[in-house]
Amino acid sequence: MREPEAVRAVAAATSLAASLGLPADEAAVLHDSNKLTLRLLPADTVARVAPVADQVAAFEVGLARRLAAAGCPVGAPDPRVEPRAHERDGFVITLWTFYAPVAPYEVRPAGFARALARLHAGMRHVDAPAPRFTERVERARRFLADHGRTPGLTPADRALLQETLGGTAEWIAARGAPEQLLHGEPHPGNVLATEAGPLFIDWETCCRGPVEFDLAHAPEGVGAHYPGVDAELLRRCRLLVLAIVTVWRWDREDLFPDGHRLGLEQLGRIRAAATEN
Repeated sequence: MREPEAVRAVAAATSLAASLGLPADEAAVLHDSNKLTLRLLPADTVARVAPVADQVAAFEVGLARRLAAAGCPVGAPDPRVEPRAHERDGFVITLWTFYAPVAPYEVRPAGFARALARLHAGMRHVDAPAPRFTERVERARRFLADHGRTPGLTPADRALLQETLGGTAEWIAARGAPEQLLHGEPHPGNVLATEAGPLFIDWETCCRGPVEFDLAHAPEGVGAHYPGVDAELLRRCRLLVLAIVTVWRWDREDLFPDGHRLGLEQLGRIRAAATEN
């Protein structure tokens, strides 16, 4: 969030927590992107704050509760308050359990794979409305078609990304792998290393697709430990995810640190991968 909005978001979160009996004299920023994630002290609760127009908070809380009830390794809403989305001062706020991190802070590949397999097993028994992964592909393709939205791309790079997105998505669909409810972006930033083991958080990108699409967001070594993985499908999903992320780096509104350098680097990786297909 930009600074003026972030200041208002912090004030809204601390005010809400206090009104619910959770004292919040201090707010530490844990993550700042399209939504603000705060650790509120001394209550030690986690507040996730998003503008009303850009949120799926009610869906996230409801899904997290159902997944926790199904025994999935997920971060749970704060049990001290009613688990729901609260609106205040133009923001939607949800309150979550704070889990103290444990060393090593990075979840190792084998443990990551076991936790993700458990999550997927539980998600097969949860019926939740979620778009297919191809909607993300189509959104990226719309950004590419809008030259005003992605003005920095050369014609050759724009064509490379369009071809990679379209051709790779078609290949994945033709593979005919079983599809199910997925996390959508289980990268290390959405996995907490806790005393209870790895816990997944952040459900706004939940979608449906083959499990390899989720694995494509995980560190490189995780797939080798995941049971029954289709190695070629995983390779293609990694390429698809790389192309999608690369489009976001060329979005004129992208605020990712060092995004231009990363965008150039990612285009190079896509060019190299194109020679292998």
